Amino acid sequence: MADLPKVQSLDDSLRWLDRLEKAREAKAVGAWPLGAVFEHLAQSIEMSMDGFPQPRSALFQSTAGGAAFAYFKWRGSMTHGLAEPIPGAPALGAGADWKPGALRLRQAITRFNAYTGPLKPHFAYGALTRSEFALAHNMHIANHQDEIVTA
Repeated sequence: MADLPKVQSLDDSLRWLDRLEKAREAKAVGAWPLGAVFEHLAQSIEMSMDGFPQPRSALFQSTAGGAAFAYFKWRGSMTHGLAEPIPGAPALGAGADWKPGALRLRQAITRFNAYTGPLKPHFAYGALTRSEFALAHNMHIANHQDEIVTA
């Protein structure tokens, strides 16, 4: 199995999805099936525009959450529990077909790229600028790439 290079931007994530769809085989080797991974990534992007259902406290966001994002930003990559759902998010699908999840992620990225309205505070990091959210989404996708393999 070959691993695809880490994404560097949301546009790069769209190209990565193109390559995944052309691969002979793609699967997740973590706790969630591949479709659920894509749904989780899409949820995060969608919620940056629509709101997160269970945000952490303002104190958490301004201390530990903000510090975590600052560290990820400084390091240029994110690490988090790859089987941790977004607090309060709808349950992820467990179906064998991953393509609907990939389509949802593609649509979420496209919507975010075109979105001009106000962004909602991240459930852990708090208020982020548009470019910070784009970076957070990209790092989140890149982190989950660690559990996706292709052939």
